[in-house]
Amino acid sequence: MEENLKILLCEDDENLGMLLREYLQAKGFEAVLCPDGEVGYREFQKAKFDICVLDVMMPKKDGFALAQDIRQQNAEMPIIFLTAKVLKEDILEGFKIGADDYITKPFSMEELVLRIEAILRRVKGKKSRENTVYHIGRFTFDTQKQLLTIGEKQTKLTTKENELLALLCAHSNEILQRDYALKTIWIDDNYFNARSMDVYITKLRKHLKDDDQIEIINIHGRGYKLITPDED
Repeated sequence: MEENLKILLCEDDENLGMLLREYLQAKGFEAVLCPDGEVGYREFQKAKFDICVLDVMMPKKDGFALAQDIRQQNAEMPIIFLTAKVLKEDILEGFKIGADDYITKPFSMEELVLRIEAILRRVKGKKSRENTVYHIGRFTFDTQKQLLTIGEKQTKLTTKENELLALLCAHSNEILQRDYALKTIWIDDNYFNARSMDVYITKLRKHLKDDDQIEIINIHGRGYKLITPDED
């Protein structure tokens, strides 16, 4: 990595936590290891982090609860969940909270680093772009500020919501291919990422419900289409 990026690493398994911290540091990251969610949240409040890697099953405060607290402080903070759980419901719960990725134990540390780097590249690329504003019916969508505005109502979008809506706007009144969206935003088009995208599509529909001219429709077997009277 070119920069010494800082990772909040929360893992209650002491041996695994130390191994992960040492590996991340060997790869050029600065990793702060916390044994539970309460310590993790205190560390998050004290320092500036670039990404959070959170174990789901932790004492005192689990990874889901910690992620919700982090989201209240910083809606844009990238989050990766680590878990031994394989139930679809648990994985979908993580994505509903706003996870950027979800890795099931056991996993290779090299895979974790690759996923961290992919997420950070997307975040860096988004921040480096010039301000782009779309007009979606009566909405104004500022991709740089991650703001969706209609009248006096403003909605702050999460990073995933922002990226997905920006893709839909770039293809407004056209089909946004499902595989293309998955590989652009989630890197991988596996089952869990596909289900995650469905969750975010549902969230975007709710955000856009104040203008009945706007609609996100499913194109069976192909993807989605943002229907809007205005095209940028």
